[in-house]
Amino acid sequence: MKTFNFNNLFNYNKQPIIISEISGNHNGSKQKFLKLIRLACKNGADLIKIQTYEPKDITLNKNSKHFQIKKGLWKNKKLWDLYNEAHTPFAWHKEAFDIAKKNKKILFSSPFSLRAVDMLEKLGCKIYKIASFEITDFKLINYIASKNKPIIISTGMANLDEVKKAIKIIEKYHSKIIIMHCVSSYPTEIKNMNLKRIDHLKKIFSKYLIGISDHTKSIHSSIAATAKGVVAIEKHLKMNDKLVTTDSSFSITPDELRELKNLTNDIFKALNDSKNNGEKYNKKLRRSIFASKQIKKNQKLTKYNIETFRPLIGICASKYFKILGKKTNKIIKKNEPIFDKDLL
Repeated sequence: MKTFNFNNLFNYNKQPIIISEISGNHNGSKQKFLKLIRLACKNGADLIKIQTYEPKDITLNKNSKHFQIKKGLWKNKKLWDLYNEAHTPFAWHKEAFDIAKKNKKILFSSPFSLRAVDMLEKLGCKIYKIASFEITDFKLINYIASKNKPIIISTGMANLDEVKKAIKIIEKYHSKIIIMHCVSSYPTEIKNMNLKRIDHLKKIFSKYLIGISDHTKSIHSSIAATAKGVVAIEKHLKMNDKLVTTDSSFSITPDELRELKNLTNDIFKALNDSKNNGEKYNKKLRRSIFASKQIKKNQKLTKYNIETFRPLIGICASKYFKILGKKTNKIIKKNEPIFDKDLL
């Protein structure tokens, strides 16, 4: 994508932007990482997102129980070990940006440290995302915002006050903000998606655009969110259903990505309020009034000498009762349409 205009890319008057999140689905393989970037480009992603961190950017290498995950998908893992397994080495980033550029796509990232932001700036990152877990890291948010790039905020776990505080920091620098409805449960059960929150976010943050970051196993919630009116949909992308990774249980395949792109486009088209040319033509197939037998000049129209048939040529069938009793100013042959000009 040669040019980038925030308002042109993200707005409610076009189909949602599809964001493919690569995350840790590369399983520590640079080859798989770069292949995922290419797969995203080829299968319908409008934007590709990665995560920029190394374990030391997020946590400490400690064995204390406080650094142990106690519930959920990564139960019993040390934070350090999880992030070490899932991280994308800084050295891989440039090639990923180059592949996206070659495919005319925007690749951007969620940075998890100030040094990550500095590296992304050197690579020309055009958009930043603030991950759900970082929404209270005001130091990081302030530094990202100071780069004056559009920011996507994920709101998983956050209450409205926390979202407002994060936005207030960004507003010191700019207002290019997208707020993503998100449930930070991995994977998220459909029953917990709470898509009505999209309406609530739109009402509370009417000044900004709303999207969705979907961690369910399928594309169903994302499709439903399209009907709610969102500017962006983010889904994690995996290579296939066979490869098990840190995020594979809530990621979609390239085929599902392509299906998501096509379905959201179709749903968006179905929601628009443009004039229907098909209906305009088919109106001509409505009924109009015809002579059911020859009608003499000055003869009254009655239920015995007129009838309604398709197509709409003369007087519309809706005027049937209005013209009963009116006289003709000419002879009208059987099965001929009757026009207003034919009546006295």
